[in-house]
Amino acid sequence: MSDRPAHVGMLRKAQQFLAWGEISKDNIKLLLKQRGKLSGDRELTDEYVREIGYKTLDELAEALYRAEVECKNLRGMKPIFRLHPPIKGYKGTVKKSYKMGGTSGPCGEAINELIKRMI
Repeated sequence: MSDRPAHVGMLRKAQQFLAWGEISKDNIKLLLKQRGKLSGDRELTDEYVREIGYKTLDELAEALYRAEVECKNLRGMKPIFRLHPPIKGYKGTVKKSYKMGGTSGPCGEAINELIKRMI
């Protein structure tokens, strides 16, 4: 997560409606491979990755993990990932914060498990 004041402020304002945390490098790779889309709803391919200046999808995932590049700045790539509801449902309730046994708000490293279940 970026520590920019604008990003933190937006997350705090919407924390009752969403979950966020620090994503792992492996989950970024998984998201790009399975849910990454180009404009026109085409799959994200190694050819596209080479066009934008990276050798492989793994190298792009590494750059995203280190915050060298943002998805919204990649020409032709959709900056969102459409995920399914999590397999076996949410842990706890979506009406409570993560600290109180629910799902919403800052989750830290636990967001990685949720992402894997949603891919």
